[in-house]
Amino acid sequence: MNDFSGENVTRPKTLVAMSADVAERLIHGQVRNRLALVADVDADLVVQDFAGVDLSEVEVLYTSWGCPRLTAEVLARAPRLRAVVHAAGSVKHHVTDAVWQRGIAVSSAAAANAEPVAEFTLAAILFANKRVIDIARHYRGSRSQDDWDARFPGFGNYRKTVGVIGASRIGRRVIELLRPFDLEVVVSDPYLTEDLGVAHVGLDELVSRSDVVSVHAPDLPETRHMIDKARLARMRDGATLINTARAALVDQDALTAELVSGRLFAVLDHTEPEFLPASSPLYGLDNVLVTPHIAGSLGGELARMADLALDELARYARGLPFEHAVEPASLSRSA
Repeated sequence: MNDFSGENVTRPKTLVAMSADVAERLIHGQVRNRLALVADVDADLVVQDFAGVDLSEVEVLYTSWGCPRLTAEVLARAPRLRAVVHAAGSVKHHVTDAVWQRGIAVSSAAAANAEPVAEFTLAAILFANKRVIDIARHYRGSRSQDDWDARFPGFGNYRKTVGVIGASRIGRRVIELLRPFDLEVVVSDPYLTEDLGVAHVGLDELVSRSDVVSVHAPDLPETRHMIDKARLARMRDGATLINTARAALVDQDALTAELVSGRLFAVLDHTEPEFLPASSPLYGLDNVLVTPHIAGSLGGELARMADLALDELARYARGLPFEHAVEPASLSRSA
């Protein structure tokens, strides 16, 4: 693959900064070859700590999970640094105010990471309304036919209401993926000003009228426990809460009480703590599906993020602006 097609472009001096295990999974095969094509880089040098590393000639940092923080002290040793290309989602863990003050351009592969989360959510919504996981468990236990209509009255997707909390990149993609289905979709987001083609309602109304509530808001101080005991109580009997965002958005103790009672269902890809202790009651409940933070990019999906980041690096080498630039003003409302 030739990113430059004969163009007269530079190969910027680039340093890989991320955890070693992420680099091992991310930078191999075609990704490794293309990185060497578009950048002057030693792909075998993976920086996990900037201490003692010569940054004097580095123009671009190619980062991912585990990148050290870019503090003012680090940047003082990198006078030629012009761009940070992040082959993952949020940049909050390593991009500091000092980066913005220096005018360093930042790009993120959050758009690529949003896709598998949205796909996971779509599958969870359709399975939740159809009660696929619950019926499969009952069927596996009884190994006999049952009256599923009597056990799960009104199950199915036709004309059900799905509430999307947060018009984030992932929330918007979920709304797009739901368009082909005979579902009513509503969204709640205090910052939403544009028409997404679905009803924009308040959060209390959303949780009250939805058969499935899917959480896609950022983890901010003002969103902590936005799904609290009172809002869980507003949810319909038999409704499902899906959380592929952050555990802090939901009061887990209040949710656990509702789930133990059997009144609600849940699909939880994020919990507090991130990996539940063996004693957690959530493992043993038939009305709960708990997954260990797998909705985002893993396995072969990492290549999508790497490819987007390499596209951005190739744009930089051509002197073009990033297509997926991160703006500092947006960080206060993003994950």
